[in-house]
Amino acid sequence: MTTRIFTAGLVVIGDEILSGRTHDKNIAQVASWLQVQGIRLAEVRVVPDVTARIVAAVNALRAENDYLFTTGGIGPTHDDITVDAVAEALGVAVVVHPEARAILERYYADKGGLNEGRLRMARVPEGGELIPNRMSGAPGIRLGNIFLMAGVPHITAGMLDALTGQLEGGAPLLSETIGGFIPESEVAGLLRDTEKAHPDCQIGSYPFFKDGRVGANFVIRSTDAAALAECSRALCDGLSAAGFAWEPGGIAPR
Repeated sequence: MTTRIFTAGLVVIGDEILSGRTHDKNIAQVASWLQVQGIRLAEVRVVPDVTARIVAAVNALRAENDYLFTTGGIGPTHDDITVDAVAEALGVAVVVHPEARAILERYYADKGGLNEGRLRMARVPEGGELIPNRMSGAPGIRLGNIFLMAGVPHITAGMLDALTGQLEGGAPLLSETIGGFIPESEVAGLLRDTEKAHPDCQIGSYPFFKDGRVGANFVIRSTDAAALAECSRALCDGLSAAGFAWEPGGIAPR
């Protein structure tokens, strides 16, 4: 297995996300799915239903990562403009995909048939392939290393499932969690020095307040299992030497 780190960017599209009317659930599920594929989610941008903003985000993140995912904006309404924006970003035309049209014709055969809005969901940037959608008929779209998916989380989940095993990834990112009622400000130096001494690892600190006490969970991450174990031992030893009790697996904040 290659040790190169593969990365992905994610563009979350929709005024409803930015307004707070809809709570995004796709970031976590896309990140978790990518992790299993050996791909690291490197950056997320949330943008409104504005073509120029989508184009800018798509061009920026696709240039910096191995893969680019978008969620939202591929439905039947006038403000579903992701296909048009991605086509503009890539400099290609928008066309009706014949297989997508056939899928939608079958799906809506007993639901009133195709209309103008429903036909919008058969449009793809030229050269696009389809990502199956077993939930609602309307497919996602793949253009090389770019993936356009629905904004509805359970539909997104199905599209991710259809892509499982199809993307090249590197070594999966492993992690260990150590937690305790430990004020992170009192161990900041220890965290910094431990990470510096183990260059193949990263340590994240996540504070919490529980039962009237402050604490923190420390998550050590690495693609190397041996390096991860060594770094975890060093951090635990350091915490013990500093007089702090710790628990493997961390402490649930609630």
